[in-house]
Amino acid sequence: MSSAFITCAVTGAGDTVNKSDKVPFTPKAIAADCIAAAKAGAAITHIHVRDPITGAPARDVGYYREVVERIRASDTDVIINLTAGMGGDLVLGSAEQPLPLDPDGTDLVGATERLAHVRALQPEICTLDCGTMNFGEGDYIATNSSQTLHEMARQISELGVRPEIEVFDTGQLWQAKSLVDAGVIDDPVMVQLCMGVPWGAPPDLNTFMAMVNNVPDDWTFSAFGIGRQQFPYVALAAIAGGNVRVGLEDNLYLGRGQLATNAELVQRAVQVLGSINVAVMGPDEVRAKLALNAHG
Repeated sequence: MSSAFITCAVTGAGDTVNKSDKVPFTPKAIAADCIAAAKAGAAITHIHVRDPITGAPARDVGYYREVVERIRASDTDVIINLTAGMGGDLVLGSAEQPLPLDPDGTDLVGATERLAHVRALQPEICTLDCGTMNFGEGDYIATNSSQTLHEMARQISELGVRPEIEVFDTGQLWQAKSLVDAGVIDDPVMVQLCMGVPWGAPPDLNTFMAMVNNVPDDWTFSAFGIGRQQFPYVALAAIAGGNVRVGLEDNLYLGRGQLATNAELVQRAVQVLGSINVAVMGPDEVRAKLALNAHG
């Protein structure tokens, strides 16, 4: 019987708080959803934080600290995976006048500052968004230069944290391989294939298998699709030999018109995996597989 682990991405940084009252945005609610997801079967919880008043995306170390401390103080074992994607946001002024940059949406900081919360809280995993792309509509660009990625990877390695390489298209997978070849990402390598995010890799089967077939055999991969593709990709990822991710960062619905909680999305993923005879791995199995360092 094959096996796979489930990651739950509980809140993300997208404009979802006003679309569903199930999306957690205070540190207390984010931590509670992480714990509930773990009890439902998630081995890993992927964490962003938000302003607890407005719900806007944030990277305040204090918010991360409260979430992490609440999880660690609970009686629930779950691997903590903190995003390190924040701080690479660039919004042009307009199509005709790109400069000056939009001050409300632009948040560009250096590699060290982007990892401040990782350095302070020592999670077992943090993400590394491996490339620059037009992320959705408008003038927003998710910015991750080659030099920045190299330096972030180097610092993450020094901290003893396992990077989860986030790959949104084929060229980003190529760049991930270059970071491994440069020696700034250690074995075992962990990569997340992100399918269907405009304007990265589309969520069709041919593109997905092209990505899977280019993942080195000795890497561990996980994959997800956004929106209505979330549950098909639970099955597709497992059948392709990978692991799965669900959560309100990527999809708000359990079914047509039925808003979901994070725990319900994890429960559905467990059901899908069980229906295709894939066992769900627990946190300790994943720690052994990914050679994670215990922190906290």
